[in-house]
Amino acid sequence: MGERLAVYRDLIRASVRSQLAYPTSFALQCAGQAVVQLEDMVVILVLFSRLGDMGGFTRHEVLLIFSLAGVSFGLADLLVGSVDKIGELVRTGTLDALLLRPVPAMVQICTSEFALRRLGKVATALAVLGYVLATAHISWTPLRVAVLLITPVTGLVLFGAIWVAATATIFWLVEGQELPNAVTYGSSLFTSYPVSVFSGWLLRLMAFVVPGAFVAYYPALAILGKPDPLGLPAVLPYSAPVVAVVASGVAALAWRAGLRHYVGTGS
Repeated sequence: MGERLAVYRDLIRASVRSQLAYPTSFALQCAGQAVVQLEDMVVILVLFSRLGDMGGFTRHEVLLIFSLAGVSFGLADLLVGSVDKIGELVRTGTLDALLLRPVPAMVQICTSEFALRRLGKVATALAVLGYVLATAHISWTPLRVAVLLITPVTGLVLFGAIWVAATATIFWLVEGQELPNAVTYGSSLFTSYPVSVFSGWLLRLMAFVVPGAFVAYYPALAILGKPDPLGLPAVLPYSAPVVAVVASGVAALAWRAGLRHYVGTGS
């Protein structure tokens, strides 16, 4: 385990060193990512210029959800976003070479494109989170502080699990990259808003089958001390860590099943 972590660290270090070799380009790329995240926030502000609330949530409350989801997704995109290249690796046969090496294929894929520019999105989301925490009237308790601190970690794990599990379908679909993209990037959009604004099959699928509701929505309810507009059990706002562990297990099983199903290029 220690040797694997050392390899992971060395690969990331090499990737980071190569990106920082061109500081001006790196800064511009980070700024571009930050602007993209900022545009998503502007959409929310425009909506609130016409709406008094959104699914029973005020502007500050929606921005809290948006910022928590943004930090989690940005970190997941940085650490495991490269796994969406699996379709290309399968089609070109490059995966065969990765499987022959002593380092796990997942480690090699995730470190193949450790794009630091994605920190631009995280920076914007953190700035919005800082604004919300400074201006919102939240009655802080030790439990709410703990939820706030752990939410980016649980959100990262949840997004990572969603990414790995969705992308594992490529082992069967090969040319079906649109399906995992719809789930992963769709989850990013879904988790930026209160799930109470959705309904029907979309709510059930993206909130609970794909556990998007536990990335930011339920942690935000716990931080705000707000009852769930959906009327679901009061324990759910505090269950994100448990859901993250379960989702990670499901993702690991899906990935291993995909690798067992894979039998090589041209077969």
